[in-house]
Amino acid sequence: MLIDAHNHPNWHGFNAEKILRNMDEQGIDQMWLFSWEVPEDEYAPSYHAVLPPAGTGIPLEDVIAVGREAPERFVLGYMPHPKRPDAIDRLKAAVEIHGIRLASELKVRLPFDDPDALRLYRFCGEQKLPITIHLDYPIDHGRGSYPRPNWWYGGSLDAFERAIKACPETVFIGHAPGFWAHISNDDQYDKVSYPEGAVVPGGRVGALFTAYPNLYADLSAGSGLRALERDPEFGRQFLIDFQDRLLFGRDYFDTRLMDFLLECQLPEEVFAKIAYKNAQHLLDVYL
Repeated sequence: MLIDAHNHPNWHGFNAEKILRNMDEQGIDQMWLFSWEVPEDEYAPSYHAVLPPAGTGIPLEDVIAVGREAPERFVLGYMPHPKRPDAIDRLKAAVEIHGIRLASELKVRLPFDDPDALRLYRFCGEQKLPITIHLDYPIDHGRGSYPRPNWWYGGSLDAFERAIKACPETVFIGHAPGFWAHISNDDQYDKVSYPEGAVVPGGRVGALFTAYPNLYADLSAGSGLRALERDPEFGRQFLIDFQDRLLFGRDYFDTRLMDFLLECQLPEEVFAKIAYKNAQHLLDVYL
């Protein structure tokens, strides 16, 4: 059994047919499909090369359309922008009408502990909807990028921790460069998107897992994999230490993460938890 706990419809040109073929080729039994509700001026113009052609971000309509092609293989996610006055009403309707089971992906230029966001998170907790968040720090990468100098999301890990603490009944799933940079106890998290070199023990990601039982994380995209690969021995032990909190996910359609996990030669039960049991737990037990 294998669950891809982070992906998107029509992302990088993968429509329903291509996604299902890709899942079959890689032995993926189930995929979590996320929307990305965001104003066009909150993401880099380069995203237009990989986003669906219509609208901005990844709309709920695309999640629903792809999901209906194989409802037994897709788990649907939707997260309205927390600053919508009707955000809770929209999410409630999506749950009741379309069977949304995940509040994801939250990727907006808004601090995680914004009061409107906290209200939405608490509703997610009441509805048993896990939230996958995207954290990026305002790193300029040495150049501007019209129309904004950088593309931050969520504010900071401090803001995320305040949200986790304020909403103990809500499950949060950490993701993205700003989150995974904190695997190491160094000062690189707000200077480079993908820190390199040996991990300094005592990183905040591990500390947050220990402190908050409502925090999980997915290993998707370059961020999760690079955090593990930068110090493979540490990465393998991290997977073992936090085996109950980590989810396999790709946020793309390649095999890089699975290749790394197989190279780690993890104990069978650890691999199973990361591959599907933890995701299954959030859907079958938490829900």
